[in-house]
Order: sequence, then structure tokens, then C-alpha cells
Amino acid sequence: MWSTHEISNQVDELSDYNPLSSDAALREGLARHGAAWALPQLQGYADILGSADTLALAEQANQQGPMLRTHDRRGRRIDQVDFHPSWHALLALYRGQGLVSLPYDSERAGRWAAFAAGFYLHGQIEAGTLCPATMTQAAIPVLAREPALYARLGPGLLSRAHDPRDLPLDQKSSLWIGMGMTEKQGGSDVRANTTRATPVGAGGRGAEYALRGHKWFYSAPMSDAHLVVAQTEGGPSCFFVPRWRPDGTRNAVHIQRLKHKLGNRSNSSAEVEFQDAHGLLLGEPGRGIPTIIEMATTTRLSCVIGSAAIQRQALVQALHYTRRRRAFGRALAEQPLMQSVLVDLALESEAACALMLRLAQAFEQQERGWQRLMTPAAKFWVCKRTVELCGEAIEVFGGNGYVDEGPMARLYREAPVNSIWEGSGNVMCLDLLRAIAREPQSAFELLDELQQMAGDEPLLRTELQALRELLHTEPAEALGRQLAQRLVITAQACLLRRDAPAAIAEAFIASRFDARHGRVYGALDTRRLDVQAVLARAYPD
Repeated sequence: MWSTHEISNQVDELSDYNPLSSDAALREGLARHGAAWALPQLQGYADILGSADTLALAEQANQQGPMLRTHDRRGRRIDQVDFHPSWHALLALYRGQGLVSLPYDSERAGRWAAFAAGFYLHGQIEAGTLCPATMTQAAIPVLAREPALYARLGPGLLSRAHDPRDLPLDQKSSLWIGMGMTEKQGGSDVRANTTRATPVGAGGRGAEYALRGHKWFYSAPMSDAHLVVAQTEGGPSCFFVPRWRPDGTRNAVHIQRLKHKLGNRSNSSAEVEFQDAHGLLLGEPGRGIPTIIEMATTTRLSCVIGSAAIQRQALVQALHYTRRRRAFGRALAEQPLMQSVLVDLALESEAACALMLRLAQAFEQQERGWQRLMTPAAKFWVCKRTVELCGEAIEVFGGNGYVDEGPMARLYREAPVNSIWEGSGNVMCLDLLRAIAREPQSAFELLDELQQMAGDEPLLRTELQALRELLHTEPAEALGRQLAQRLVITAQACLLRRDAPAAIAEAFIASRFDARHGRVYGALDTRRLDVQAVLARAYPD
């Protein structure tokens, strides 16, 4: 009788749980930002997201990724990307909640926080499907400024249905919008784009142009249309480029290949060529960069939320595992050194959640300082911290975290994407510096608000004064990363001090403003912290 394969001390994967019910910080944040009305719907959505069936869909969508078919069996060009049914099931699930249109289909207070919460919950389960959702949502206000075009597109953009068919715009019940900015030679330097747009007739706003050139990253190529930056005589301009021409023929946007990415494998990204593709000019000629940057500001918010979601899921997985896995005679979660790591992850996650909800509120209320300054800073910091956090969480699982059968490998591969998409870390820091130079008053008003939250906390008051002095000196470019990091950590600390339980706020402030804490998670002194309070709040067992 062989007994070598008896299974013991192995932890079953987390399944059939509600990611909202187990998240006190998110529930409290929704109430704080006027979105308590959304809790019943989000609760039902979270039940679906945490179910074994939806977790299986997420796994399938990433294991069986998109496949490109450039031609049909008779050699006709079709540029078709085929997806596993799980991809469409997840898109339908998200769209059915109304989250794509939620910020724009009413003036209800708290709508942006409600959207952020739904995005955050979905992102914990599957991130790739949020790419087309993000771009579609960000395109709505841009397209709404083109009345004739929006009259055709509005119902499809605001739809709660998912229509996976590849058909002309007027035959679709709902629409997805993508983006096409990056070219081989330019990367984030969109002004270096070489794609040319030539007017078919007189040209001008709303007129037809023929686009000729390429895009190195064309996000979600099966979207019904893309917003594309191309050169005109007036400079870089923004164009609406549908998959189908008005005459019902396929547009000349030829997919050369799909990118084989580190992560985000459920979602397709492509290289394409425009061979006199049909496009409509959005806005005025030469104003493409401001147009696309407006869209990018919203998608950068989504990057922050998406990274916060990955942090949250990594934390939950780590807590679930360590409470059940035993080593050296007791559960991992009972051991002081492991508790130091778990507490640190919990603090990072709650701080990211608090910041994303405050940013969402700022988009609803059009608060310039938070939108224009804090958004790029938050994208820089939260997205980078997510990569480190996922690396630490994998180590919590040991070898079990390093195999693809478990949940951590996909989270780890997914983590870097938000740091890169919509502008890498250095681009975000440069954007922050430009915003401060152009709108110094917004920067000081932001610090004034943080000062009110800080109250008489000495560490926060000292740091805010140092930031104020730094801004007065017009910080050099080389200090961009330092400034962004300090600004975000201070904002997170102030938000937690105002809104979170004392155990959370005090632990965050004590660790993040202590030079001994360093960059390694778990290198904090938990002896004076309420460890059990922090971990119980993070994820009740």
C-alpha cells in the first residue's frame, strides 16, 4: 500500500466568497462619497464575481487567449480576432451592470465612486476585460462634443448590453471603443507620430480623412471604432476610425499581428497598418494631443483603480492562504514575522482604496488639483507599488505561488501593465511637474486641503511643510519621482487619518514616514501596532 500522495496542509483556492462583503474599507468609502445607494447592486454583482463559475471564466479567458485570423478561407482580408466564449461572458457581465456609462448617464451624486467600486471588484477577478471598458468610458465625453456623430453613437455607448458581432456601427446594439496612439518610433512621444491623415474633401472638423501609417500598440483591435492620433497640415489631430466604412465595407485597418504580452493575456493588443483607412476628424485640426490627453486622464484613473484591485486581491489571497497553511507547528498568519508582512500589505491596500475613491470623487466634482496633479502622481506610485506587493504576496505562497495553476502567477504578470499603459512612470512624473508649473495655485490648494485632514499630526505637518517648500522652488525634473512618491504617500496618510480606524491610520503613518521602513514589505515594527485589528479589518475569515 503506497501512501506517498496523501494530501495534507495544502490550502484549497479561495472561491465562492463576496469581495464586497469582506471589504469594510470599500463599503465605508462608498457611504462616505455619497454612493451608499449603489451598495445593493454592487453586493449582488460581487456575489457573482466571487462565485466559482466566474472565477473559472477568468481562468479560461487568460488560458485560452485571443487568436488572429487575417484572411478567410478564400483569401479575403477579414482582420478578425477570435476570443474564447469566457471573454464575451465577462464583458457581458461587466457591461450589464451599467458601469461603462454610469459616470455620464445621470447627475446622481456618488456615481463616480460607484463606478470605481464596480471596476475595483471586477478587476480583482479578471483585469483584461477592463481594457475595452476603460477606453469606451473615457471616449464618451470626447465623442459627446461631436453632436452629429454622437447622435449615432450615443445609444450604443450607453448601452448595458454586450454585442460581440463584427458589424457596421449602425447595426450594433452596443459599442466598444479603443485607442491607437503609440507608434514604433515614438512610444509616449505622440508628437513624433508619422501616420498621416489627408482630407478626402474640404477637410475640417467632422470631415472625412484617409489615414495612412501604422500603430505599434492598437488596444483591443476588435472594438467597433478607435480614437487615433495622426498628423495633418495643422499638426497632430484626433480621428474616429471605425472598423467598417459607411458604405458597409471593412475599413482598411489591417492587423499585422497580436502582441504576445507578459500578462493581460485575455485582452488583445495589436500592431496595425492604415492603408487609407476612413476616419472622421474630432475637434479642430492640430488639437489631437489635448483631445487624446483628456481621454487619457480618465484612463489613468482606471489604471489607479485597476492596480488597487490587484493589490486587494493579492492581499486577500495571502490572508486566506496563511490562515490555513501551517509551518513550524502553527498557522503562518500567527507567526510574528509573517504578520509584519501581512499588516504591511493590508495598509498598502487600504491606502490605495482610499485614494482611488477620493480621485473618483474629484472627477465627479471636477476638482482640478486632484484630477490634474494627483491622478498622474497616483498612477505612478500605486501602480509601481502593486508590482512590489504582488512579488511579496507570491513569496507568501512559497513554491505554490510560482506555478501557473494557482491565482498568484496571473496577478503577478498582470501587475506591471498599469505602470506602462497610458504613460510610464517617468511620463507621469513629467506630467505632474508640467501641471504644477502651469497651475501652481491648484497645487497649493491641494496641499491646503491635505493640511486640514492632517490636523495636528506632527509627522504629516512636517511633510506637508516640506512639500510646500519644494513646490515654491519649482522642483527640477530629476526630482519628479521623489515628488510624486511623497505627494501620494502624504495624501494617503491624510485620507486614512481622516477616515480610517485609528489602528489603520496610526500604523500607516508610523511606517511610511519612518526611514527604517524602507522599500521591503514587512520591514516595520509591529510590536506597538494592533496587528489583529488591522488583519481582521483587511479580510474577516
